[in-house]
Amino acid sequence: MVTEITAQALDTQRFINEKAEEIKETVGDGWAINALSGGVDSSTVTLLGHRALGDRLKTVFIENGLMRAGEAEQVVGFFRDLGVPVEVVDAREAFFAALKGVTDPEAKREAITQTFYRDVFGRLVRESGAKHLLQGTILTDIDETVAGIKRQHNVFEQLGIDPQKAFGYSIIEPLIQLRKAGVRKMGKALGLPGELFNRIPFPGPALAARVIGEATPERIETVRRATAIVEQHLFECGAFQYMAILHEDRVTGMRDGKRDFGRQIEVRCWDSVDARTATPTRLPFDTLEKLAQEIVAAVPGVVSVSYNIAAKPPSTIEAV
Repeated sequence: MVTEITAQALDTQRFINEKAEEIKETVGDGWAINALSGGVDSSTVTLLGHRALGDRLKTVFIENGLMRAGEAEQVVGFFRDLGVPVEVVDAREAFFAALKGVTDPEAKREAITQTFYRDVFGRLVRESGAKHLLQGTILTDIDETVAGIKRQHNVFEQLGIDPQKAFGYSIIEPLIQLRKAGVRKMGKALGLPGELFNRIPFPGPALAARVIGEATPERIETVRRATAIVEQHLFECGAFQYMAILHEDRVTGMRDGKRDFGRQIEVRCWDSVDARTATPTRLPFDTLEKLAQEIVAAVPGVVSVSYNIAAKPPSTIEAV
């Protein structure tokens, strides 16, 4: 049972000092490794880990082919400025091979989990000599997994899975008592720039969580382009999270007076505090109209754009 520390009750300096000591004690004289995605959780745990271990923490960015446009360059640049070296590991081939032909949402998450932890990270851990993986699991990840809402890729112990036996290394999760608001508070206290600790949440399975059906390179590129447009237009709307979702079936559209079977993008924008519940943001219709016009014009093959108006629950923030 994990005891929650709310953002209001969080004493950041005490938490940082306690968790840094716990990380040092767990790792001992050895090495640890962590994957930086550029999200709030992984960015915060990266700085906390380097505060505790210094050069004995190896930080890598896994280029899985599922990230937003320019993500690797942007994230590596942010952390270079913070004095943290980040190695980019190209694993695109491994992830798309694992996802080939997979359409079931849970099967997709499992394919990503196994590829990340067993194959890609297993090799990196063996090569680095590290015995521990440091990661930014938070309490909401555990809640949703244990409740059976969706399997979060970074939850193991609560499902009875021993990472040491399954993958050959142990996992350290210093943020596990916090929710998103607490993690943002921690990130700020550790010295993350606002562009990072205020970033909207991004799922562990990355854009594969926003493709309904098979996550092929072509379909990921479609949702990647739509994502860039949605994030550009909604950046200042004040919402908790916003995204583009690619639907599976083709829909009937028209171009140049002829029928065109094209793709459908669903836009989602959420008001929430901790992601446990959420309501669709009441965006102005002019904003939605501009989004639709630009997505249809700029993303090849898209003929339809819709907006989700179902709250969580019964909906969820991500589609997959």
